Amino acid sequence: MTAVAYWFRLDARRRWRSLLVLTLLIAVAAGTVMTAAAGARRGGTAVDRLLEQTSPATVVAQPNQPGFDWDAVRQLPEVKALGTFALTDQYVIDEVPRDAWIGRYPVADDEMLRTIERPVVLEGRLLNADRADEVVVGPRFRDTFGLGVGDTLTLRLYAPQTLDELVFSGDATEVEPDGPVVEARIVGVVRSPAQLLSGDEAADSDGGLLTSPALFEQYTPNVLGASGEGLVNAAVRLRGGANAIPDFKEGLERVTGRSDIGVWDLTAEARHARDVTDFEADALLVFATAAGVAALFLVGQAVVRYAAATVADLQTLRAVGMTPRLTAVTSACAPLIAAVVGSLFGVIVAVAASLWFPIGTAAQFEPAPGLDVDAAVLVAGLVAGSILVAAGTAGASLLALRASRSSSPRRSVVAAAATRAGAPVPVVVGTRFALEPGHGRHAVPVRPALIGAVVGTLGVLAAFMFSAGVEDAADHPERFGQVHELEALVGFEGEDGGPVDELLPEIAADPAVAAVNDARVAVAEAGDMPVPLYTLDPVDARWEPVVVEGRAPDGPDEVALAPASAEAIGASVGDTVQVTGTLGVRDLTVSGLAFVPEFPSHNTYVTGGWVSAVAYDQLFDPASSLSPAFKFHLVHVALQPGADAEAVAARIEAALGAGEMFSQPGPPSPLAELRQVRMLPVFLAAFLAVLALGAVGHALATAVRRRRHDVAVLRALGMTRIQARGAALTQATVLALLGLLIGMPLGVALGRMVWRYVADTTPLFYVPPAAALALWLIVPIALLAATLLAAWPGHRAASMRVGHVLRTE
Repeated sequence: MTAVAYWFRLDARRRWRSLLVLTLLIAVAAGTVMTAAAGARRGGTAVDRLLEQTSPATVVAQPNQPGFDWDAVRQLPEVKALGTFALTDQYVIDEVPRDAWIGRYPVADDEMLRTIERPVVLEGRLLNADRADEVVVGPRFRDTFGLGVGDTLTLRLYAPQTLDELVFSGDATEVEPDGPVVEARIVGVVRSPAQLLSGDEAADSDGGLLTSPALFEQYTPNVLGASGEGLVNAAVRLRGGANAIPDFKEGLERVTGRSDIGVWDLTAEARHARDVTDFEADALLVFATAAGVAALFLVGQAVVRYAAATVADLQTLRAVGMTPRLTAVTSACAPLIAAVVGSLFGVIVAVAASLWFPIGTAAQFEPAPGLDVDAAVLVAGLVAGSILVAAGTAGASLLALRASRSSSPRRSVVAAAATRAGAPVPVVVGTRFALEPGHGRHAVPVRPALIGAVVGTLGVLAAFMFSAGVEDAADHPERFGQVHELEALVGFEGEDGGPVDELLPEIAADPAVAAVNDARVAVAEAGDMPVPLYTLDPVDARWEPVVVEGRAPDGPDEVALAPASAEAIGASVGDTVQVTGTLGVRDLTVSGLAFVPEFPSHNTYVTGGWVSAVAYDQLFDPASSLSPAFKFHLVHVALQPGADAEAVAARIEAALGAGEMFSQPGPPSPLAELRQVRMLPVFLAAFLAVLALGAVGHALATAVRRRRHDVAVLRALGMTRIQARGAALTQATVLALLGLLIGMPLGVALGRMVWRYVADTTPLFYVPPAAALALWLIVPIALLAATLLAAWPGHRAASMRVGHVLRTE
């Protein structure tokens, strides 16, 4: 081992620059892989870690009934904890723009934030339930408005009589508050899993704010109105979790006499959040894997070069007894030290980068943002990096020794064919350099260059395909079932706000209107699951919902279920399901699976179903004193292509004299989630493109350096400077063309496969992404990049001092 130590000291002095570059390469590679892997583990567990700390609600019960008796519900054996909140946000915060959308439902009792939905405190502290002048906010509220712990908010409430005059969901931005003024101080920044309560992470929200129960107790008439007709709903934590939901619904129906009370399953929301964060974690793991593979090529090339040079130098010691095994061990010492030091730097990089993780949706659920040390990933990365470099160096050394004894280099079939076909000298020479790895000291990393070119092309195209899918979904909300551009809430809890039947034909008569659907919405029950049913009741032209399987319902005995509801019930197209409404039970045939309109805090586009107006009337009693004929009455308006939604809405409202009647639907809820992971494939594509450029550039530079004898002989035999440049250009072009030929179809196929997976799991209506611009541009860009990469090696080959090289060789 004395000889090994002696050689290491000598080698480190002689080649410290190469070792420094190798150390930096390992640090960058290890840091990238460990950062992505640790970020994936952290993001994949964010939802569960938040739920473990916050006593989350299982469901939100939504009777939407004034004076509802929550004490009877609290006594149900399935109920572990219950906290109420007022379903109104009609008060003004002076420090927040009046048109800002923030979640600010007043907490109605001290159970909330204590025994149920107790949020994680990120800054400051929880509010005091006995202080009406204390509030807490979410991170998005803080970041949007720049208001945090210690800042004061002025809450201006309405007088009870004024509040009674405002429609429940009406726009109060034009009505000045005339009630009490509360100077409230922000005492904490918190995070809670129930988006309904915090309002802080909804896609179209500007932030969330929670008031103290003392505010509701002290100013109840200013929250519920003088008539007391304001609504109070509840978050409920069940003893048996999601499994207890059916029993809870039975008990709820028993104590209230109502079967149509909406029960929002928050465990389903948590499952969806897990699905999204799992997808993000998988994407990060794919990135980490790809980065690791790329590191094997990039660092591996440097290690192989270092090992080959070391073996060549150690050949002189063979005469004094150095064995091949000792040669391998000796050549691995310096790279091993570089690997350990580089991996340690990578650990530091990964810990520092954890400040920006997790990313995407997981960041909205992370209960402990900031620095994070994932010991398992960091230790594994440190050990694996060191072992791989040491083993790679030893293996490369043994291969170099074996290659030094071999005398039969492989020939390229393509290069041989070019020679037989009488191709010009630069084409033959460049093709040989591109496809023939060579032998011994003249060996060139051909395979890494080819694989790098293929993987780079594949990754770039796959990323553009994925981005094209996201862009298509963003530009076409109908992919999520949103086929209307305008909507209006014309009725609530069985009462219409006007003569709807007279207004609908006038809306449909506008020349810019393509179709109008009269949608009454009520909650039925199917397979022990609540199913919000929408009436498919077009006014004139046929209304076409987005059907992913089967067809829309035609008759009174059919229902089209949204995908998530169908899965929860266990129903498929053609099955018969029992649907319970206020008029009893009916057997309906599932005609298809179709998306439904989203309605915030009520249903998503994948929960619910469509029925005909006749089927709806056979399920729900319009004359019931206990249950209203509908929960919501909505008018959905689809416009002609190219119509301006705001102009059409203004024109119809003016014609009807209805004030601000219409609104435009918000973006589908999964769209923000898709946009959050959209950049990961782009980063991966950039990483793979760098890999391709590095691999091809390294092969070009190495070919000129290691085969300078071949080039010098050809130059001595008459090859001109221009032909020498042409050989380097041919080598680069062959590598680029092979990368395009193999990588383009694989990239298109992989991108579409990934997008189909995303479409199926989101879900959304799958349309194959095109990415036509990328397909058109990737060929000229790849060839241009190859030309630029060949410029310097070509210059070196053309300016080579032929006599000096031949004498040296």
